Amino acid sequence: MKFDTPATTNPIDQLQYIGKATDRVDGKLKTTGTAPYAYERHDAVADPAYGWVVGAGIAKGRIASMDLKAARAAPGVLHIVTARNAGKLGKAKNNTAPLLGGPEIAHYHQALALVVANTLEQARAAAQLVRITYAAADGKYDLAQERDAAPRPPGSKDNPALSVVGDFASAFDKAEVTLDATYTTPDQSHAMMEPHASMAAWQGQQLTLWTSHQMIAWGVDDVAKMLGIPKSQVRLVSPFIGGGFGAKLWVRADAVLAALGARAVKRPVKVALQRPLIANNTVHRPATIQRIRLGATREGRLTALSHDSCSGNLRGGSTEPAVDQTRLLYAAPNRESGVRLAQLDLPEGNAMRAPGEASGLSALEVAMDELAQRLGIDPIELRVLNDTQVDPEHPERPFSQRQLIECMRTGAERFGWSRRQAQPGQVRDGRWLVGMGMAAALRNNLVMTSGARVRLDSRGVVTVETDMTDIGTGSYTIIAQTAAEVMGVPLEKVFVRLGDSAFPASAGSGGQWGANSATSGVYAACMKLRAEVARKLGFAAGQAQFADGQVSAAGRSAALASAAGEGGLEVEDKIEFGDLAKKQQQSTFGAHFVEVGVDMDTGEIRVRRMLAVCAAGRILNPKSARSQVIGAMTMAVGAALMEELAVDKRKGFFVNHDLAGYEVPVHADIPHQEVIFLDETDPQSSPMKAKGVGELGICGAAAAVANAIYNATGVRVRDYPITLDKLLAGLPAVA
Repeated sequence: MKFDTPATTNPIDQLQYIGKATDRVDGKLKTTGTAPYAYERHDAVADPAYGWVVGAGIAKGRIASMDLKAARAAPGVLHIVTARNAGKLGKAKNNTAPLLGGPEIAHYHQALALVVANTLEQARAAAQLVRITYAAADGKYDLAQERDAAPRPPGSKDNPALSVVGDFASAFDKAEVTLDATYTTPDQSHAMMEPHASMAAWQGQQLTLWTSHQMIAWGVDDVAKMLGIPKSQVRLVSPFIGGGFGAKLWVRADAVLAALGARAVKRPVKVALQRPLIANNTVHRPATIQRIRLGATREGRLTALSHDSCSGNLRGGSTEPAVDQTRLLYAAPNRESGVRLAQLDLPEGNAMRAPGEASGLSALEVAMDELAQRLGIDPIELRVLNDTQVDPEHPERPFSQRQLIECMRTGAERFGWSRRQAQPGQVRDGRWLVGMGMAAALRNNLVMTSGARVRLDSRGVVTVETDMTDIGTGSYTIIAQTAAEVMGVPLEKVFVRLGDSAFPASAGSGGQWGANSATSGVYAACMKLRAEVARKLGFAAGQAQFADGQVSAAGRSAALASAAGEGGLEVEDKIEFGDLAKKQQQSTFGAHFVEVGVDMDTGEIRVRRMLAVCAAGRILNPKSARSQVIGAMTMAVGAALMEELAVDKRKGFFVNHDLAGYEVPVHADIPHQEVIFLDETDPQSSPMKAKGVGELGICGAAAAVANAIYNATGVRVRDYPITLDKLLAGLPAVA
C-alpha cells in the first residue's frame, strides 16, 4: 500500500478498539513470568552451554600477549573464542568498532574473548584465569579538552552539520537583550532491566539467534555481514525485550559471540553481557557541550538564535544531533545551528531515547527560561510570542499539525501556573524552598516502510505476523487493536506474533516510529485481507462493512469466518510512505510542568509533581501511551538530577558501570505524574492519523526540572546533573 496522499475516512475512524484504554494482551505472560525472553528460551533448545565475555582492561592500545592455558584447563570449559580463532569477521555498517577486538583495542571493555563452558559458573570462573598483557597507548577521553579543535562532521543535504539563515552575528550584536550561555550534559547509560543477551544454535549452515534486539531486519543484515554468511541463513527471534531505549537497535557482542561459540562447540550457547560491560561494551548517550546565544527585542521577539553543540565519539562514529529541535521550535529571522564531533577513545556513543532532542532541549529550554527572566516576561508568553506555524528554515513548509501553544495553555491551567512566583526563592513550605518550572517539547514524526502478514482461519481468528518488536511499549496490544478495528472482530479473536525474522520486515522499535509505521503496515495487510474476503463472499470490496465478525453489503450479510474455508486466507502487504513529510513538517509537540522542593539547608532536591501535555496525532491506546510518557518523564528526572557516566579521564572508561554506581530514579523519587493528550488527528502522517509519543515525554522534561529548581532557589545550574553540591553555595540565607 502506498501512502502518498493524506488519509481520508477509513475503518480506523470507527474507533471501536482504537483510541480505547486497553489492557496489555500480553500482560498475563509478563506478570506470570512466562513471557519468553532471549536468555530463558528453555523451550527452544536442550542442554545449552554458557559463555562469559572477557572485556579489554585498557581503552586504547593492543594485546601484547594472551595466555589461555589455565582457562582452557579449568573445569567444564569447552572452548575459548578469540580474534585469532574466530575466522575472518566482517564489520557491520551499524557498529563503529569491531565487536570482537584483537590485537588492536578500540575502547575499554571491548570483547576480547568468550569463554564457553558447561555452566555459567564454570565459564565465569575460567574467564578469571585468562591472562592478558597490554601495550597501552595514549588516548583522548576529555570532551572539554578536545572541543575547540573538534571539526564539523560531513552532515547531509537534509541535515547539514551547519545551517545558516540570515545574518546571525549582525542581528545578535544589535539585539536589545541577549543571552550567551554554555550548558553541558554528561554521558548517560540506557540502564534497561534486561541485559544484552542472546542464545545461538546452528542446524547445519542455518543459524538461529534468540536475542534481545529492537530491529530484527537490521540485525539479520548485521549478523550475516559479520559472520560472512548469506542473510537467508540467519534467523533472529526476539518476541519479548526487557527494555532497550536504543541500546539494542544494533547487534552487539553477545549475539556475535554466541554464534561463534555455538559454531565452535556444535552446541547451543547462551551469552548475557554482565552489567559492567553494558556501560562500556555497548553504546551510551554521548556527553555534549552546547553554546546557545539568543537575541531579542525588549518585547521578547527573537531576532537572533544560535545553537552550537559538540559531542565526541570513536573514529567513524556519529554526532549527538542536539540542535535538531532548535531548527524547528521557535521563529527567528537570523539563525544558525551546528554540531561538532570530537574524536574520543571512549566507548561508542549512539542512540538513546530521543537522541538529540533529549540533550538539546535540556539546554535550549533552560536558555529560553533565562531569557524570559532577563526580559521580565512569563516563560510561557515568551514561547507563545515566538511560535511559528511553518518550518523557520524552510517557510514554504507548514507544519502538518502544531498545537504547541495549546499544550502550554492547557498545562498552565491544569498545573496552576498562575500561582507561580516569578521572583525566585519566594515560596517556602517548612524547610523546603518550592518552585515551578516548564519547558516546551518537540520530537519529529518519523516513518518507515513496514510490512505484515495476516491470516484468517475457519474459526474467524485473525493472526498477525510481523517482525515488529515489543520493548515494553505495548506493540502486541496496539497491533491487536488495529487488526480488530479493520477486520471487525473482537480483540480476543486476534492473535499477534512478533519479533521473528521469518515474518515480514517492519519498522521495528526505535525513533518512536513503531506505533505509527508498524500499525500502518498491519492496517495495509488487513485492508488487503478485507478485499480478498469481499471477493470470496461476492461483495464489492469498497462497499463491504466489517463488524461483529460479520461482512455485510447491499442488504446481505455473511460470517467473516465463512470466507476462510478449511484452508484459511492469508495475505501480506506493507505500507510505503511517499513524500508528504517533505511537503509538510510532521512533528509532535508537548509542554512539561514540574514543581520541586529544595531543602534550604542541604540543597536536597525533591520533585513534587509533574505534568505533561502532548499533541501527537491520534492516540491509539491512551493507557499504554500514558505509560510511555510517564516512563519518559521518569528518565528525564534521572537526567536532570542524578544520571552521569563518570569518565576516568586518565584511563578512558566509565567508572560507575553498574546499577550501584550509576544512579537512576526509583519509585520513591517519582511523585504524582499526570499526562494530558490533546484531541488531534494528523491525516498527513499515516492511515492511522497517529504519531509516535514514546520519546516526546523525555523531550524538555529535564529542563522543566532545572527551571523549577531555579525558581525555587535563584541558583541557575547549567551543568547536568543538578546535584546538591552545585546548589549549596548559592542557596538563599536561612531567615
